[in-house]
Amino acid sequence: MEKINMEKINLAEKLQLFNEYWSPKIIGEINDSYVKVAKFKGEFTWHVHDNEDEMFYVVKGILTIKFKDKDIHLHEGELIIIPKGTEHMPVAPEEVHVLLIEPKSTLNTGNVINDQTVEKLESI
Repeated sequence: MEKINMEKINLAEKLQLFNEYWSPKIIGEINDSYVKVAKFKGEFTWHVHDNEDEMFYVVKGILTIKFKDKDIHLHEGELIIIPKGTEHMPVAPEEVHVLLIEPKSTLNTGNVINDQTVEKLESI
């Protein structure tokens, strides 16, 4: 059995370790999921995760999640869980810092492969 590192994680410190947008970094694991941090700015791509739910928690800034029928605006301290099979597009007019919890199988662009796809995640 793999031993879990029981150390605290400072999100602000982890988020200072990188500058690229739309490139989630792994900061921990829980069961069969990764805990990740990311910086977003601009528009992502419309996509669907056929087999995975996603959780976005806004650490800093404002994140809009566009759905086909509505937009949801998330402020610092707010989160959303997006059920699998739901088409969505994250948008961040200004830089936003996000905590994500997703199954390890989750590809950031879901059913779309493009220049925003990150196939190999980095741990920090």
